[in-house]
Amino acid sequence: MGQALAGAWARTGHEVALGSRRPGDPELLAALGELTGAGVRVDTPAGAVTGADVVVNATPGTVSVALLDSIGAPALAGKVLLDVGVGFLADGSLSHPGISLGEEIQRVLPETRVVKSLATVDRELMVAPDSLEGPATIFLSGEDAGAKDVVSGLLRDLGWSADSLLDLGGIETARGQEHYALLFMAIARSTGDHGFGIRVVPRGKGTGSTS
Repeated sequence: MGQALAGAWARTGHEVALGSRRPGDPELLAALGELTGAGVRVDTPAGAVTGADVVVNATPGTVSVALLDSIGAPALAGKVLLDVGVGFLADGSLSHPGISLGEEIQRVLPETRVVKSLATVDRELMVAPDSLEGPATIFLSGEDAGAKDVVSGLLRDLGWSADSLLDLGGIETARGQEHYALLFMAIARSTGDHGFGIRVVPRGKGTGSTS
């Protein structure tokens, strides 16, 4: 996910840095050649965060909190943090069944402006919404309206139209986004394909029931 998003945003003119535990590894740099050729910088996680206006958490949800905590709350204070992660345990269950990863990140980093989004599509569709046969809905959850505006702009840069974005409310609504992963996996198994989105379709005017 991180590589797909980094490449897409770099191609739209954003300055992008990827955080890695082995930023100088020749094999890693060779594998990331297309990204580095597009101007994506590879650094340590802490180095990638330094100077960034927006931080994207695209790490496995089971390690996200520990990794962000290792960078430190002061380094992330005031920044917009787009969280796209979902945590799965070895048995396929969610690692955050009672709350959500987004909520836990916000709790651990109270001065960081956390927004949950892009958790309901696979990494290919994140950066290629026009590959769908019809429009899909992308959700946003978070406490900070300004941070949501920033994230909305980044989503539009990926090709998501303004009318495809749906603000669900506070960060607690990230539970719905993450728990949808269980339905997502069931649909993928049933259809044999991960390349699909979902769309919120309003009821037509004049319909409904009376009593």
